[in-house]
Amino acid sequence: MTTNQRHDADLAGEGADIAQRVREEIARRRISRQALADMARISLSTLEKALAGKRAFTLATVLRIEESLGIALRHGGSAAAATPTANGGDVAAEAMGAYARSAVSWLEGAYLTVRPSFSTPGGLFAYLTTIQWVEERACLGFAESGRSDSRFGQIGFVSLPNRSGHIYLVTNEQGQYRLAILSRPTIDGGLFGILTTLEVGHGSQLVPAAAPLALRRIAEGDDLPLGAITPDMPAFHNYRAMLDVAVDGDFARLHVLS
Repeated sequence: MTTNQRHDADLAGEGADIAQRVREEIARRRISRQALADMARISLSTLEKALAGKRAFTLATVLRIEESLGIALRHGGSAAAATPTANGGDVAAEAMGAYARSAVSWLEGAYLTVRPSFSTPGGLFAYLTTIQWVEERACLGFAESGRSDSRFGQIGFVSLPNRSGHIYLVTNEQGQYRLAILSRPTIDGGLFGILTTLEVGHGSQLVPAAAPLALRRIAEGDDLPLGAITPDMPAFHNYRAMLDVAVDGDFARLHVLS
C-alpha cells in the first residue's frame, strides 16, 4: 500500500467530520458548493458525493479543499502553506504589507473580473474573484470561481504594501507564480491593473502572457454573464468599456516595440 493509499484509508474514518466541517464553512462563508468545487478544482459531482457520504474523501480532494478554504480538515493536519508566515492573528505578515484586518475590510467581497480572451481574438473572458480574510493565515485571500475553465482557477493571497499603493493578488503553486497588480479602488469601486500569467501555446507549451485586468464589485441581485464573452453578446459592450479603463485611464501600461 502506498503512502497516499494509507492516507486515503485514514481519511475514510474522518469522512463524516470532514464533510460536516466543509458544510459549516460553506454556510459561514455564504458560498455555493459549485463555487467551492471551482475553487478547489474538483468536480461538483465529486464534492456532492463526498459530502453525502457516498464517496470517501481522498487525500488529493482534502488537500485541494484545505488550500481553497485556508483551513485544516484532517486531524493533526495543517492547511497548505501557500502564504508567508503571519506575525499576528489580525495582522498580515510583513512580506504582504503588514496590514491590519480592520484596515482592509473595505476590500472584502465578490468582484466581476474581466480580461481579454486568450483563445478568442477580439473576445473577453469573465469570472468571479472573491476576496476575504482567512483567519488561519492571518491575511486576505482570494479565490476565482465561475470560470468555464475551472481547472485553471486561481487561489492565493493578497499583498497590500503601503509603499506602492497597489493591491497584489499572488498565486504560488509549487513555485509557479501568477500575479495581478491592481490599483486602489476608484470612486465607483473599480479595480484596474495588469495580469501576468501563463498562456497555453503550441501543444502543451506554456507561454508567459500579460493582459489588462478589471474588477468591479458585484451588487446583490446582479445577473452577470461569465465565461467567454464575444462581440455579439449583449454584455460585451459594457465589459469592454470596463476593461478599456485599465489602459485608457493609465492604470496599466503594456509596452511593445513599434
